[in-house]
Amino acid sequence: MTEQYPLHFEFRANQTFDDFFAGANQAIIDDLKQCVMGDDAQQIFLWAKSGQGKSHLLQACCHYAQSHERPSFYFDLARYHRHTPSIFLGLDDYDVVCIDNVDWILEKDKWEQAFSYFMQRHYERGNRLIISSTNLPNHMTIKTLDLKTRLSWGAIMQLRTLVDTSSVDALIFKADSMGLEISPQVGRFLTIQHYAELDSLWAMLEKLDRASLSAKRKLTIPFLKQLLLNV
Repeated sequence: MTEQYPLHFEFRANQTFDDFFAGANQAIIDDLKQCVMGDDAQQIFLWAKSGQGKSHLLQACCHYAQSHERPSFYFDLARYHRHTPSIFLGLDDYDVVCIDNVDWILEKDKWEQAFSYFMQRHYERGNRLIISSTNLPNHMTIKTLDLKTRLSWGAIMQLRTLVDTSSVDALIFKADSMGLEISPQVGRFLTIQHYAELDSLWAMLEKLDRASLSAKRKLTIPFLKQLLLNV
């Protein structure tokens, strides 16, 4: 029996372009917006190591598309085991499709072939495709030759890592969007001593926000040291 593709996906409300600290990646954000709107590249392959915000940006692309009345769809291939390769059937009806974590289906024949066929159909219809990975196409082991070729069709962009001051600025930016005030000193304490990946920092920030509200205290370094013993 043919699997029916889901009609809707779960929007992550706080993962828009406005919620993303651009840092040195503003040019990539501009390119993603142009792609979504049908300008410039028809396909973008976005790569970076895990935890640098690729999933956030793919979700942001879908939000942006929907806000401009362009049907969009997001699918995370890290969850491929919950589906069959027929999940791709019908996705070429969407103006914008964002496929996250393509690495997860590599070297799986049926998945590679199904995705490659989808890419061909989607491309022929003039629709937009944005893909994320932790590596470049030519650095990955791909069994299906057509897929290896198609992954390199469009623009290939590396999401630049936020380090040092930029990581602190990103944390302060995120906290401010949550209504949580943290000082640069607190930001440096968190980024240097505890969490290297942005998604880990965001998860920690949400826990600290709840703890701060519960204790009715500002996030100072002594208070953080006390909290982190129990987080």
